[in-house]
Amino acid sequence: MTEKPAPLLIKRYASRRLYNTETSDYVTLEDISGFIRDGREVQIVDLKTGDDLTRQYLLQIIAEHESRGESVLPVDVLNDLVRSYMGGGASVVPQFLQASFDMLRDGQSKMIEGMGAINPMTKMPGFEAMQAQQQAFMKAMTGGLGQWSGPSSEAEPAADVKDGGEDLDAIKKQLAELQDKLSKLS
Repeated sequence: MTEKPAPLLIKRYASRRLYNTETSDYVTLEDISGFIRDGREVQIVDLKTGDDLTRQYLLQIIAEHESRGESVLPVDVLNDLVRSYMGGGASVVPQFLQASFDMLRDGQSKMIEGMGAINPMTKMPGFEAMQAQQQAFMKAMTGGLGQWSGPSSEAEPAADVKDGGEDLDAIKKQLAELQDKLSKLS
């Protein structure tokens, strides 16, 4: 089992400026949002007190995105969240949300793996580039909810060279027939 890498440490100074300890420069909330979209975990701490401010800043990032019209959370869900905070006693909402997002990440991984297993395109040249685009799309659609990896082309059995040659010959033959038909239409 691989260990999770240490989170990116961001320190908040008394001036409220945020300092990236990894790159030794100041960052904005938008920068932190980008780190998270790229799959990085972050931890934001107050330099003076050592208090963990991560939750506060993550909520602020979500609120800013929501206020700009990038709504992800329906009003009903927001109402339920408020109710869970205001209700007495322990709420099951945090555990439910965690389980839901875990299932979403697992489902994405399994879907991509399944597509690779049944998809003959995985043997095509350039499939890796197409797969990277697909991963970027899924990451953008889920707002970077977590890292998932698609099917590995290395896991696929290598195509028989003879069969690949026959397929190529058939494609060439079809292409020649189409070109012949097009020339007759002109």
